[in-house]
Amino acid sequence: MGSGCPERSLYQYQYSLAVQLQHTSTPSPWGARLQAEALIRLQQLWRDPGGEELLQLQIHDLKAQHQPEEQRSQDSTRGSPVEIALSPEAQAELQQPVFISWSSGKVKAFYGNEAENILISNLKRGITSLFQLQPHAGTTVEEDASGSCQVTYTVSNHSITKTKDLLSCSKPKSGFTSMNKIFGVEWQPSSRSQYVVRDSLLQSVLAEESHVVAPALRSRSGIKISSRQQLQLVSPAVPGLAEVSGQSLEDVLAGTGAQPQPLGMASLPFRRVCTHCPSLRAFLKAFDRQRVRTDTSRVATAWQFQRFIQMLRSAKKRDVLQLLRRAPEEARPFLVEAAVATQSVASLAALSEFLDFSQEPKSLLEKFLYAAAFSPRPSGELLQLVLDKLDGRQLAPEIWETGVVAVGSLVGKLCQQKLCGLQVVERGVETILGGLRGAQEEPRVVISLLALGNARLPETIPTLLEHAEGGPTAVTTAATSALQRFPAPHISSKVKQVMRRIFHQKRKSYDKTCRLAAAEILLDNHPLPMDVINILLATTEMETEVATFLLLKVQNSLRDHHHLARKILKDIMGDPRINNYNFFSKVGISSSFSGPLAVTQDLTSTFGLDLLFVEGGFLRKSVSDFSLLSHGQRLRAAQVTFEAQGMESMMGENFSEGEEEPELMAGMAATFFDVQLRPIVFFQGYTDLMGKVLLSSAEPTSVVRGNLLLMDHHQVIPLQSGLQVTVRLQGGLGLDISADMDVSIWEQELKTSINARGSLAMDFQAELDSPLLQATLRSQTEVETSIHFDTKLRFSSSPVLMCLQLREEQVPYREVLSVSQSAGSRSSTARRGRRGAVPGREFALHQTNARVCNLLLAAEKE
Repeated sequence: MGSGCPERSLYQYQYSLAVQLQHTSTPSPWGARLQAEALIRLQQLWRDPGGEELLQLQIHDLKAQHQPEEQRSQDSTRGSPVEIALSPEAQAELQQPVFISWSSGKVKAFYGNEAENILISNLKRGITSLFQLQPHAGTTVEEDASGSCQVTYTVSNHSITKTKDLLSCSKPKSGFTSMNKIFGVEWQPSSRSQYVVRDSLLQSVLAEESHVVAPALRSRSGIKISSRQQLQLVSPAVPGLAEVSGQSLEDVLAGTGAQPQPLGMASLPFRRVCTHCPSLRAFLKAFDRQRVRTDTSRVATAWQFQRFIQMLRSAKKRDVLQLLRRAPEEARPFLVEAAVATQSVASLAALSEFLDFSQEPKSLLEKFLYAAAFSPRPSGELLQLVLDKLDGRQLAPEIWETGVVAVGSLVGKLCQQKLCGLQVVERGVETILGGLRGAQEEPRVVISLLALGNARLPETIPTLLEHAEGGPTAVTTAATSALQRFPAPHISSKVKQVMRRIFHQKRKSYDKTCRLAAAEILLDNHPLPMDVINILLATTEMETEVATFLLLKVQNSLRDHHHLARKILKDIMGDPRINNYNFFSKVGISSSFSGPLAVTQDLTSTFGLDLLFVEGGFLRKSVSDFSLLSHGQRLRAAQVTFEAQGMESMMGENFSEGEEEPELMAGMAATFFDVQLRPIVFFQGYTDLMGKVLLSSAEPTSVVRGNLLLMDHHQVIPLQSGLQVTVRLQGGLGLDISADMDVSIWEQELKTSINARGSLAMDFQAELDSPLLQATLRSQTEVETSIHFDTKLRFSSSPVLMCLQLREEQVPYREVLSVSQSAGSRSSTARRGRRGAVPGREFALHQTNARVCNLLLAAEKE
């Protein structure tokens, strides 16, 4: 800027501001708009020989308008813009001057009244930010209303262009988000300012920025924020006030009579007071007339879940405790889940006092522990509460097991938040490892290993390898399962070396399922070509079913465009010595396949099914997997595993040489949203099997039933204009998943079924806060879904007949968009909505399956 402003000159600039928020899903722009104009007076008060200046900036004649989005008339015409009337107090504060220490175009310091209204103070920061520039090209870090940001300047004649990297800005910490980016918010910002400078004098500024924010799962529900500031010099310059006398900048400031204090340039976060938010105190007053919904698969329950979280976040401990104690027994699980999801100091303190692990029903304690495990952004205080409840108590085995896997999940998520150094996290890790070291019984070892899988801490990999290679079948299975949870960078050469020894049985014999898990770890994590070749060569010496399964796994990986080994596998399969009839002519009934269920702009959901049979035709293991792929992230939304072993002994089958005869057993393991749950045993031993068959209630086993806070995002975006946008996303999921395994000795049939019913309620909103207008754009989306997966196997036939059925019922959905505005004493809200339903469908898995299903279903009807 050269020498800056001539001494004692008063410069006047015409200032204009336009801010707009609009829904991106509507065919025509629909949202809130603010326009403002003012006269900015800039007066030089002092200048030292080194070139530093003290400038006084004052706002005059501010006028503002907004466009109310009332319900439109039939001809779709809008009303004219409405003038915004400012209160006398606001007008007086707006006219209070601020002072800028300025040198060569850079704002060195900013002075004002720290007791001033935050929104008005931020508006002045936004105007002051326009005077932050440099006359030469280059990249530097500047502080303005957006925070401390990296900016790049280009210069051409009298024009200076500044591009600001808004993703680089550091500002006062505020907000939070879900740990998994799939459930977060996508943010695309841009900022560009154009300056015209002639004869060392700033002639004009045009600053434009835009932000597009949207739920990562649903970009069409996005909101666009646009901000445009313009500053134009009003000519000619006029003489200003006499320079204030003083030897230093501090003396000059003291002589202004305004007693300004030094303030930061970055906008201060503003918290809007919610006047219509639900209050727990009000709810308790009418408690006897209120009803808490308990059907987790209904969307009305998911909305109620979110409302309770909002109430509890601002509630006191005594009110939360009163709610838990007064609630009927059937409503307590729902309220415990809401209190855990809230994670406020008051709600956690109330839970600590309310939950008695020595007396409460086991179902309620399990509900609390699983709610903690599924938390999208757990705190150290939540882990502390879980550990305190588990510590030093004689607990029922299922409560201890659920608690340990919950601790693993909490530890893992806290470490993802870079909070591994917390003392409570170290205590959580020691709780798992101490339980593993002191375990006398195999089930306790297994649970501790599964908890390490939930935690996914690289430093525990040696422990997992030791148990994978040296343990009995159940322990090896749990340890390899935990290792499969780690991302590829942690599957080191040492891990692969141990997996090779397990697969090729170098030191001892392993169960076929353990060998297959080891092979999968090798194949799924940047495999060496020699590993792939050796695994394929090994299939020539394997049992037909195991070989069939493994070869189908390899072929499946070739079809998966996201698979890490796809290129290596493709190269190897180009070799006719490998890709030939001798290798791929296995005729077992085991299968492995996966494919897309649904593909949208933001999300690909896939379904995978692995079925491993023993030579006699009995199902050894089935794995049903539903995964989500979005924005480069992969999430295992649901995986249900059925295992049955020892069934072949009932049919007089022989075991492979060196393979131990397993105990007759059937059970199930489940993983939801990357959290491994406690395994469930259907029966163990022949006597238990016969008892279950004779006394069966025909009721399916509940795998998981409850409400989860899936999305929890709060973000403050300070605009360069000094206005603030707050982005919130909350998504509640109600889930009811049950599973069943029915073995009929007499009919020689095995049936498994998984029934998943769920509802998702998503509330996404952007709030604009300014001293002139407050506006809120909101998008509320709801959906209900129901998926059924059934398998039926008949052993009385040769070959064994198998039918798989995956079907989805009709999916109803609804979306409501709204725009709310408040300016002065005037407020308005407009809404638009749409609803519909996706027809139910049955997924065609493959042609052979369709033929067998028709055969079995026709036989059932006879």
